[in-house]
Amino acid sequence: MKDKKIIKSGKYKEQPKWFTLVNKFWRKTYPLGTKSVLTKESLMNAAKKTTGLNDFGTDFWEEPLEVMLKSIREEAQLHSIGQFITRQRIINLLSVRLRAEYYFKKHPEILEQELYPCMVIVGLQRTGTTKLQRLLASDPENRSVLSWEALNPAPINNDIKTGKERIKIAKTSVKALQYMSPGFFAIHPIEYEAPEEDVLLLDVSFLSTTTEATMNVPTYAAWLEKADQSSAYEYMVKLLKLLQWQRPGKRWVLKTPHHLEFLPLVKKYFGNVQFIWTHRNINECIPSFLSMVSYSRILFSEEVDQHTVAKQWVRKNGFMLSKALEYRKNDKGDVVFTDVLYEDLIKDTIDAVKQIYRDRGEPVSAELLASFEAENSRNPKEKYGIHQYELSDFGIDESYIRDYMASYEHFQTSLKK
Repeated sequence: MKDKKIIKSGKYKEQPKWFTLVNKFWRKTYPLGTKSVLTKESLMNAAKKTTGLNDFGTDFWEEPLEVMLKSIREEAQLHSIGQFITRQRIINLLSVRLRAEYYFKKHPEILEQELYPCMVIVGLQRTGTTKLQRLLASDPENRSVLSWEALNPAPINNDIKTGKERIKIAKTSVKALQYMSPGFFAIHPIEYEAPEEDVLLLDVSFLSTTTEATMNVPTYAAWLEKADQSSAYEYMVKLLKLLQWQRPGKRWVLKTPHHLEFLPLVKKYFGNVQFIWTHRNINECIPSFLSMVSYSRILFSEEVDQHTVAKQWVRKNGFMLSKALEYRKNDKGDVVFTDVLYEDLIKDTIDAVKQIYRDRGEPVSAELLASFEAENSRNPKEKYGIHQYELSDFGIDESYIRDYMASYEHFQTSLKK
């Protein structure tokens, strides 16, 4: 058997040689006007030119985009490739909005639909959420947001039923990531036709934690925590309706840690919700996620420091958990919560999934059980390599994490009693 590749958190700066050379050469050509422009006007005009459309919708709030761009320009220290990727990504998000508005007008029945009931996985990063989402998505009646749909929920060239154009773009994106960061897939597998985090739908409103996970933007991150996220969730519902109009199902299986901070909004806008909260020892999942952030940020900037990453994201995760715990404390019993311990998910995966259905009051048929077992065998642990990480890589220790997450540790302990 071929030895699995080992990806170490402390090796995140070991980029392919071509990547470093391209950045070095590209930067030298900036005096010739080759630097990718990151201004609101330039990006919005590019999106309009790309799509041939002009209407971003009456509910488009420009301030989040403006704050994000200012923070990127002044704080993120992007290298040339990072600058280019960021420009293309934002143009795509604006283009999604333009195309979505076109379809909402052309097909008013899209927004007249009822949103499907939602199973929403809200555990912290690196707590088994991807594994669990893929398992639940193997139920033929469940509807997940596939990776190519998350990137482009609105049809391109009228590929409503096939997704042909959008799948092509997603395949190219996956290949590009493999070339730029071969080790990233051992941390977080990305497959163009597999379920992906729906936080990418919130990106269309420029109100999500994606940007602060991929680059150093403290001003934008601080602004985001105080901003009203209602418009982002309201628009996300529209995009989910657009997706279910293209490919129907019975219920949604959604997943992103971002929702931990906004459980009241999820309940308000999604309606019929079952929250599935995955839990893992914080001294395991936190350093794993910090490693993932380090590998993500080096794709955009050469100025990535793991201690800075730790200071930002340990506090941020503690804040997210505190908001979620506050919501549970005030819950009047009208919301379904299913808690899934990581060790239970790994030890007896199928039983963990069956518990989720029991909490919904739905039986698991023999056929459905077979689907879960088949999916579980297709995605073994360490499929793309072995991810190794140490707290010491980030200049912190367990007491540092506990300072921000003591209440959550106490809550975890109560679940095991």
